[in-house]
Amino acid sequence: MVKELMHDPIFLAGKSEAATKEDMQVAEDLLDTLTAHKDSCVGMAANMIGVKKRIIAFLDESGKAPVYTVMFNPEIIKKEGAYSTEEGCLSLLGGPRKCKRYKSVKVKYQTMDMQTRIKTYTGWTAQIIQHEVDHCEGVLI
Repeated sequence: MVKELMHDPIFLAGKSEAATKEDMQVAEDLLDTLTAHKDSCVGMAANMIGVKKRIIAFLDESGKAPVYTVMFNPEIIKKEGAYSTEEGCLSLLGGPRKCKRYKSVKVKYQTMDMQTRIKTYTGWTAQIIQHEVDHCEGVLI
């Protein structure tokens, strides 16, 4: 179900709790909401729809064709190639803000089947993941 977007910076600045298989509906709602905003958004974290759980959904362009991907409990375990950029966010008012990102990130996460995976992402997809993991940590750009 498409959910309302959260804009309260105090709520968004709070850390999210670990997600479990009982949070599958949250993941589905997150995907529905992301696809409803696909013209202006490439990634979302659960707190952006008012749920403080460590779940992110994003457009993964690392394969042959772009696909929407969901990660439960994503954790960046390695980062390389720092650079400065600007990003916007549907949950935050105002224009793009400056931030530091990494060209490559290794992420440990769980799939929607709760299987643990470790994968390295680069480029645009890596940047999206970093933004959404920041949301899980309560970090606002």
